[in-house]
Amino acid sequence: MIDQSTLAAMSGATVRDPAGEKIGKVSQVYLDDQTGTPEWVTVRTGLFGGKESFVPLADADMRGDDLVIATEKATVSGAPRVDEDDHLSEEQETELYRYYGLTDSFATDDASDTDYGADRRTDLAGTPGVDGQDTSGPTTDDAMTRSEEHLTAGTEQVETGKARLRKYVVTETQHVEVPVSREEVTLEREPITEANRGAAYSGGDITEEEHEVTLKAERPVVTTETEAVERVRLGKETVASTETVTGQVRKEQVELDDPTGTSKN
Repeated sequence: MIDQSTLAAMSGATVRDPAGEKIGKVSQVYLDDQTGTPEWVTVRTGLFGGKESFVPLADADMRGDDLVIATEKATVSGAPRVDEDDHLSEEQETELYRYYGLTDSFATDDASDTDYGADRRTDLAGTPGVDGQDTSGPTTDDAMTRSEEHLTAGTEQVETGKARLRKYVVTETQHVEVPVSREEVTLEREPITEANRGAAYSGGDITEEEHEVTLKAERPVVTTETEAVERVRLGKETVASTETVTGQVRKEQVELDDPTGTSKN
């Protein structure tokens, strides 16, 4: 149940819908001026929390660090835009009640009350003990806290592409020098000596004769053989770089309204 005791826990809590889907972060809490009961919160949604939407706290509950509401995320995203202020006007609240299909808790108020709707709801997005969310009201102390937003950047892993390793066959021409030899015929003459005289006179005196010799030569023969030359695989390495991101942040400013003109800065 959402009441005054849960205000501190709601500050900055993660807002989730009934299905558990994250909607955003609690920015401000709006209380009923008469009862002090929390009735609305603004939720930071969109990129870098740049949009705030009003969400009813009817049937909402704190579950740990999460504020679980009774409204679907898509419904919150389409809620009418209402500028955050210290007070919701009657028209603004009626529009929100109508959008969310709720019954305006002030529909039964005394219509003769001249202050009807003039001060029904105050933005008390902070109470004592809720740092950085003080506003003027019966439950605050004598000071206010000025807050600023700062960008918080992180990283996420995304797929940028795929690399594929394949092999295929190409044909190329190689030149290899191969040493070869061949036989050539030569004519050898030797004089008649005592050593060869018998062979010289073994035949007829004058005859015709033929001798032949077989010549041989080497020629190149080309064959191929396969050998493994290397192993190839795909690997990954991480390369670090720096990128600049830009976002919108808000900060609170303080100004003094002193009609006496006696203040000193």
